Amino acid sequence: MTAKILVTGGCGYLGSTLVPRLLDAGHHVMVADNLMFGQTSLNHVCHHLNFDFVRADVRLKDDMKPLFTKADIIIPLAAYVGAPLCKRDPIGAHTVNNEAIKMMLANLSPEQLVLMPTTNSAYGSGDENNYCDENSPLNPISKYAVDKVEIEQDLMSHGHAVSFRLATVFGMSPRMRLDLLVNDFTYRAVNDRFMVLFESHFKRNYIHVIDIARVFLHAIENHNSMVGEIYNVGLSDANVSKWELCEAIACHVENFYFVEAEVGMDPDQRNYIVSNAKIEASGFKPQMSLDAGIVELVKGYRMINNRKYGNV
Repeated sequence: MTAKILVTGGCGYLGSTLVPRLLDAGHHVMVADNLMFGQTSLNHVCHHLNFDFVRADVRLKDDMKPLFTKADIIIPLAAYVGAPLCKRDPIGAHTVNNEAIKMMLANLSPEQLVLMPTTNSAYGSGDENNYCDENSPLNPISKYAVDKVEIEQDLMSHGHAVSFRLATVFGMSPRMRLDLLVNDFTYRAVNDRFMVLFESHFKRNYIHVIDIARVFLHAIENHNSMVGEIYNVGLSDANVSKWELCEAIACHVENFYFVEAEVGMDPDQRNYIVSNAKIEASGFKPQMSLDAGIVELVKGYRMINNRKYGNV
């Protein structure tokens, strides 16, 4: 299947990994992004005849409606991602994460396929055993999770959509993010050699950014059997605590020390064991392990200097 695909926020952490793979699969890809972080993460695909880019704000109907009409598939990645950013700018977060998606859905035909990332942080802490699958009650706490839960309900009413409740993503990307948990912890291990943890027993699930790209391609190929459904997307063998994550990192970073102190609190109170059985039953299996991602990050951080105002 060759499709015309619109990816909003396609220059971001997920999009800059996904878009080249969509192009390699033979699809025509239009990216709409406002470049709010000044990123140039898709420079390397501009030569591709099936790639195009428009600088646009996903909240503006006049900008977006002509783009919607040209697409067979829409992958709305444009978002304020994560509780801290949404807390800092709640108006921007609501207009992008909620209102812009509602406007998009109102301007699509029933035949257009929507593949959208949501979040498994909506589970809160899961049930009494911290377990959750797609049928578990939702308990969103942060502004980010609340908006994602509301918009997922609207998404499912479209009738030709798939929602991916993503685990915490990790791995190198052309538009890198150091604030994601595995990325952050590994960066601190490589550069500081120590970490102070809070809520170190809290477990969460993880997934590599390459496997996120792969699950979107999987849904394109299998959309007839997947539409109208919600899927957790994570590594079934990576429901690990912060402490266990640091132990895994220490296997690859010498002289990395970590201790616990009561110095903070997760704004989403994520402490859960997530089932990914449903997406696996569809035929999708992640390829990148947590351990392989840590090795990748250690190599990547030899190339990244995040000390903008330092001399070393």
